[in-house]
Amino acid sequence: MLHGSCHCGAVTFTVEADPPEQAVACNCSHCRRKGFLLAFYGAERFRLEQGEEALGSYLFNRHAITHRFCTTCGCQPFAEGTAPDGSATRAVNLRCVEEVDPDAIAVQHFDGAKL
Repeated sequence: MLHGSCHCGAVTFTVEADPPEQAVACNCSHCRRKGFLLAFYGAERFRLEQGEEALGSYLFNRHAITHRFCTTCGCQPFAEGTAPDGSATRAVNLRCVEEVDPDAIAVQHFDGAKL
């Protein structure tokens, strides 16, 4: 089980998964500025434990991904979207997950700037 939160702790979540061995770093204008390190999980494996009322949403470009952020501290611990197969998915910012050492993960670079 993975445990994550925003910086102030108002938003907490769990993911039924082991720490990933690799993650995605995207260079789109949004991800690049925020320094995200992302792992993707089916929505059924993700559970928001607390803080729904503290979450804001941000949409940009094609409005395909709902970027969720804490309205208190501004941290964005996850996003909601749809996988290529049409299933609901969560993009988890691994920098917000307690069990993950970001420096120990193999990084796959995604060229989101071209989209």
